[in-house]
Amino acid sequence: MTKIIPTDPVPKPRMTQRDKWAKRPCVLRYREFCDTLRQHNAILNPSGSEIVFVIPMPKSWSEKKKAQMAHKPHQQRPDVDNLLKAVLDALHDEDCHIWSITATKIWGYCGEVIID
Repeated sequence: MTKIIPTDPVPKPRMTQRDKWAKRPCVLRYREFCDTLRQHNAILNPSGSEIVFVIPMPKSWSEKKKAQMAHKPHQQRPDVDNLLKAVLDALHDEDCHIWSITATKIWGYCGEVIID
């Protein structure tokens, strides 16, 4: 079953002990992202999930450029492995049972995480 979660994808930040009390913006965004995934009851199939990260296009882009780039591959930061790491850590305390997963990131008009 495909689950579409309307939220901007966030990469997993490098965290230290200090992040337990120092509220860095990147860590706060990550924690909010994790909470959103859990609220939507997202589930990963251990034997083959597909995750599509839809990265929102910048507001500064023209409508013409947005139309050209919609649903095209997103080939800049954040890296797909850091986005995937954020999802895995949000949904599983221990993710060693996941043995097959496909992750893709594309441009879109609004941010979404699509789990199939």
